[in-house]
Amino acid sequence: MMQGFVARGRLWLLFQKVASMMAYIAENAAWVRTLCFTSVALMAFAANSVLCRLALGTHAMDAASFTVIRLLSAVLMLGGWLLWQRKSQRVLIQGRWSSAWWLFVYAACFSWAYVSLDTGTGALILFGSVQLTMMVWAMRSGQRLHVWAWLGVVLACLGLVYLVLPRVSTPSVLGFVLMVCSGVAWGLYSLHGKASRHPLHDTASNFLRTLPFVALLALATLWHAHASWAGVLWAVLSGALASGLGYALWYMALAGWTTMQASVLQLSVPLIAALGGVLFVGEAMSLRLLLASAMILGGVYLVLRASSHDD
Repeated sequence: MMQGFVARGRLWLLFQKVASMMAYIAENAAWVRTLCFTSVALMAFAANSVLCRLALGTHAMDAASFTVIRLLSAVLMLGGWLLWQRKSQRVLIQGRWSSAWWLFVYAACFSWAYVSLDTGTGALILFGSVQLTMMVWAMRSGQRLHVWAWLGVVLACLGLVYLVLPRVSTPSVLGFVLMVCSGVAWGLYSLHGKASRHPLHDTASNFLRTLPFVALLALATLWHAHASWAGVLWAVLSGALASGLGYALWYMALAGWTTMQASVLQLSVPLIAALGGVLFVGEAMSLRLLLASAMILGGVYLVLRASSHDD
């Protein structure tokens, strides 16, 4: 009798906790949705780096072919999704040519840069350029940061440097310039996404508008193109999933963050890639990875807590 009473009491407490959790989620639905979209998008960014290295680092295909197949795959994925939803007509009137151009510049420079850069050096240059681009934009637009937010930016940047330091080598001049261009272009593409009211349609339109640039790139590099079936697979996965769906989710998430918050969040991408290696590839969990994780995540936390919400 007593045991049944205790069991019912525990069940009631569990019910109350679940009800409280559901009420919290309902009250903060927008925040929870933003957090989920951001998490998946950042994992997609990390997957893009891995897939690019798989294709180009093993010479499974050339940089131009990877870029062309990647962007075409994203167009087909997002276009197919909107056709299935019977909303494809909106794609033709949304998006921006400037966003499409920055998207193309990012993708092309990203591919060519990784031909001559190792993973650690590429990540440091890319996300350093993204961070600097978005920080300058935020400051020029009048966004002011609390001292704790600045501390968070510095801590996260130091964590990124510490994470990739053992793999950093002196970059080639061309690789460095290309990756800086890629980072600046991605930062500007992200900034354009802050104003997006229809993220999925805008992303689909932006990819669709890259087709003229893709066609010119394909024609200019046709005689030097080479690709294996494995390389094509990596490019398709990078375009359809990590880029097409990942970038749409990133545009959906951007409305919930200030410019500075969005820039610092991206510093966690190399960390996510490294943790993925531990979970799925069997790489060792090193002390360096643990310390870098604490620094990057701690810095991100400070920025998210301290940044002004007036963008």
